[in-house]
Amino acid sequence: MTNNTSRVFRLGLIINPLAGVGGSVALKGSDGAETARKALALGAEPKAQLRALAALSVLSGLAIELVTYPGEMGEDAAQSAGFEPFVIGSIQAGHTTAEDTEKAALAMYHEGVDLIMFAGGDGTARNICHALPDQFPVLGIPAGVKIHSGVYAVTPKAAGEVVAMLVRGELVTLGDQEVRDIDEAQFREGRVRAKYYGELLVPQEHRYLQNVKSGGKEVEELVLTDIAADLVEQMEPDIRYIIGSGTTVQALMQELGLPNTLLGVDLIENQKLLSSDCTAQELLAKTAGSNTKIIITIIGGQGHILGRGNQQLSPELIRRVGKDNLIVIATKTKLAELGGRPLIVDTGDAELDKELAGVIPVVTGYHDAVLYRIAEI
Repeated sequence: MTNNTSRVFRLGLIINPLAGVGGSVALKGSDGAETARKALALGAEPKAQLRALAALSVLSGLAIELVTYPGEMGEDAAQSAGFEPFVIGSIQAGHTTAEDTEKAALAMYHEGVDLIMFAGGDGTARNICHALPDQFPVLGIPAGVKIHSGVYAVTPKAAGEVVAMLVRGELVTLGDQEVRDIDEAQFREGRVRAKYYGELLVPQEHRYLQNVKSGGKEVEELVLTDIAADLVEQMEPDIRYIIGSGTTVQALMQELGLPNTLLGVDLIENQKLLSSDCTAQELLAKTAGSNTKIIITIIGGQGHILGRGNQQLSPELIRRVGKDNLIVIATKTKLAELGGRPLIVDTGDAELDKELAGVIPVVTGYHDAVLYRIAEI
């Protein structure tokens, strides 16, 4: 895809202001007004506008006409990034809905934008897919708790980089990517029920675009048992271990004989469970003054280790714990699925992401580990 250099590139911007708000308070998602209200009542802070601002910051100084929706759905972030946006539509401030997202997408399509960039999660991608006609180009800024769809850039900054390539007239191939979402009610009960909802046309710049999440069903149980046995053997007394989400990490809890929050974050010490399904604030409070390590795994097919499904691990917590106390585990099959692509961190703190870049050991079996690179994106 190339843009028409005889006119200004027209970029549509849509922000789901409540995307990802349930992540830090362990609600596993933000779909539905009731869930969003509960998350806010628990002290969650919306991050979607900040993530959109990170993408827009890359576009500063480029010849772009920004078309967006009022207030928290795009106008505020656009102005903060130094743009003078063309604002269309209307919203009820503080009470936006999925219908607002769909109306915004369709309105921007009729306004003749070249591409719509949207900040949200899988639910937002579903709304965009439902509203737009086939073969209209879009690109997601990752801001949700769960992101199984392949329409999102690997980080907010990466979304900006892709759009910048288009604005500069560079050749960028367009291709269809799947939109997938899961039932959040089932998700909160520890069951993953992913469903295919369609496809969206997305710029195919593979350095910056994430893959559809791989379920990892082929992983052999014995490999997970070996990884778990190695971790148990290496565990130190009086160290607090934060146990991340996912089936790979679940094997460790099974080895210890402890209950596990498959899709949440638990806290253990001396091989005993201290707290289940912790929020970001609970983790900060319960690890204050303690030696702490974090055990996490890789999202199959994507390579994310932070910022996808484990937003309870806040930048403040990660800085306190330190990169040296991050324990990453994965099977070699899962690493092979990445095809040589690096691991990705998307903590919401750009400086922290840079600090975490480099190589890190990945435990792949019993007394078996490899060095693998974390990208700076």
